[in-house]
Amino acid sequence: MKKKIAILGSTGSIGKQTLEIIRKDKKNFKLVLITANRNISLLCKQIKEFNVQNVIVSDNKNYNFIKKKFKNRNIFNSLNDINKILKSKVDYTMSSISGIDGLKPTLDIIKFSKTIAIANKESIICGWPLIKKKLKKYKTEFIPVDSEHFSIWSLIKNAKKEDIRKIIITASGGPFLNFTNNKMKKISLTQALRHPNWKMGKKITVDSATLMNKVFEVIEAKKIFDLSYDKFKILIHPKSYLHAIVIFNKGLIKFLAHETNMKIPIFNSIYNNLDKKIKMKKIDLKTLNNLNIQEANYKKFPVINILKKIPKKDSLFETVLVSVNDELVNLFLKKKINFNDISKILIKLLDNKSLSKFKRKNAKNLAQIEKINDFVRLKTKSFSVLSAPK
Repeated sequence: MKKKIAILGSTGSIGKQTLEIIRKDKKNFKLVLITANRNISLLCKQIKEFNVQNVIVSDNKNYNFIKKKFKNRNIFNSLNDINKILKSKVDYTMSSISGIDGLKPTLDIIKFSKTIAIANKESIICGWPLIKKKLKKYKTEFIPVDSEHFSIWSLIKNAKKEDIRKIIITASGGPFLNFTNNKMKKISLTQALRHPNWKMGKKITVDSATLMNKVFEVIEAKKIFDLSYDKFKILIHPKSYLHAIVIFNKGLIKFLAHETNMKIPIFNSIYNNLDKKIKMKKIDLKTLNNLNIQEANYKKFPVINILKKIPKKDSLFETVLVSVNDELVNLFLKKKINFNDISKILIKLLDNKSLSKFKRKNAKNLAQIEKINDFVRLKTKSFSVLSAPK
C-alpha cells in the first residue's frame, strides 16, 4: 500500500527537496495534499506530475488561476481548509511553511498525521507547548528535520537527559566569517545572500549571515529535547560537515556528519525505520582531517548574546524575538535598513519594557501568539524607521 503524503509549502526549498525524494520512489507514495502561495508555475507542474487531487493556494489571485486551470481537482483558498480536506490520517506530513504563518496549519494537520516532520523553526520556537500537546493528544510521531536537530535527535535517541553534559550546535559562520571589522561596516544585500555552503531561501540565508539562525536553533533544541540552555553551546565549523556534537557524562563524545544537503535528514525522516538507501558521496577525508572548529566571535555576531536574555521557562518572549527579527530581515531585504541595523535594532528592542514584559507571560493559545506577532511587527517597523540612518 502506498504511503500517503502531505506537504505544507511544496514550492519552497524544503518542499521541493521532499518531492525530489518522492519522485524517485513514486510507486510507494501518494501525494494527497500540497499547499503553496506564490510560485504558481512550479505548483502547476507539481499538480500534474504527482496527480495531486487536493491543493491549497493561499493567494487569492493565484487561487482563481489554479481553480480555473484544474477544474477536476479540489482546489482550496485557505490553510484553514485542512479540516475539510483530510478525513483520516496521512502517513507522513512535511510542515515547511516559513515563519509564524506556518504554526496554525502545523497545529491543524497534526490531528491527521501519523508522523509529522517539522522544518519550520518559528512554529517550534513560538508554539512548542501547543504542538507538544497536540502530538500527545493525537499520538502523532514528531521528527525534527533541521539538520542540527535531526542530528541531535539521532544521537540522543536512547540516552537519558541526565547522561548529557553538553550539546554543541555548529555554525558555518556564514559569508562574513573572515570579514574584518572594517569590511563588516559595509555589507550589501547581495553579499548577505551568498551563503558559502547551503542553498536556502532569502530569509534564512540572512539569519545565517547574522548567526540568528543559531540562536533560534538553540531555543528550538532546548524546547524539543527539554534541556536547559546551559547544556548548549554554539561553535563555528566553516565546512558544515558536522551538524551536532554531544558530550556525555561517561566520557563519550558523539558527533553526526553528513554532506551539506537537506535531503539527507528529509530522506531519513520519510524512511524512518525502513531499509532504504540514499545515494551519497564518499566520506570527505579532507574535511574530516581539517574540521577547523573554533569559538564563535560574539563581537562580530552580537545576536548570540540574546540567548542570555531568554527566560529559562517557555514564554511569549520567544514570539517577540521571532517577530522582531522577521520584520527586521524583511526591512533589510527591501533595503530599508542596513545589515548591521538588524542586530543593533533587535538588541535595543528586546530591552524595551513594552516587549521585555512578555518574559513573564506564557503562550496559552494560537490567537494570543498571532496577536503579539502583529503588535511586535508594527512596533518594530515604526522603531526601525526612526532608527535607520538617513
